[in-house]
Amino acid sequence: MIRGLLTVLLLMPLTAFTQTEFQLPDGSALRAYFDAPADSSPHPLVVIMGGGAGDARIASSAYRTHGEAFVDRGWAVAAPVSPDGQSFWGDNADKVRQLISLLKQRDDIADGPVLLMGISNGGISSLEIASRHANEYLGVIAVPALASNAASLRTMKDFPVYLRIGSEDRLGWDRRYDGTVAVLEGAGVKLNARLLQGTGHTFAMDWADLEGWLASLPLE
Repeated sequence: MIRGLLTVLLLMPLTAFTQTEFQLPDGSALRAYFDAPADSSPHPLVVIMGGGAGDARIASSAYRTHGEAFVDRGWAVAAPVSPDGQSFWGDNADKVRQLISLLKQRDDIADGPVLLMGISNGGISSLEIASRHANEYLGVIAVPALASNAASLRTMKDFPVYLRIGSEDRLGWDRRYDGTVAVLEGAGVKLNARLLQGTGHTFAMDWADLEGWLASLPLE
């Protein structure tokens, strides 16, 4: 009875931004904020990973800063909460993949590849997650991110990556922009990169620019 109820709840469309605990196939649990357009038709899914430790406050902020705009444009959005404060690399990367598998059982989530988006540590995590199973993802929005090992990204040949780093980054990531671009290009990714003049470590999205990139993705 309980298992059946959980299945019903999983398949029911959620119509508001909520935090939900998902039981993953590996037996662990992962919390995530989720929202989708109000209609029950299938929507493409974007998973947004915040910066820093990826805790609940950061995940909520990542949704409010970027996720709401995706929902307004017809996307379903999940913003996972790191289970151990270590962002989403290492073992946590696989938990994101398991979460996606669960969400794609919902009637309001479209089948097919998923878009990854990450801010700061979340951007680095997004690249790692995509590198493990590139065929499962539409692309990565890394705003910002760093990359230092082209060999670990070889599976991402011709994979779309949208990279933005601020020229006034207080953490000095602007000084690593050229190196990151070289690594990604060396791995063969399909890179759309820009150093944003006058902006810091985090910044508002230029949606006119991003929508042009999104239009190039094979959503259907």
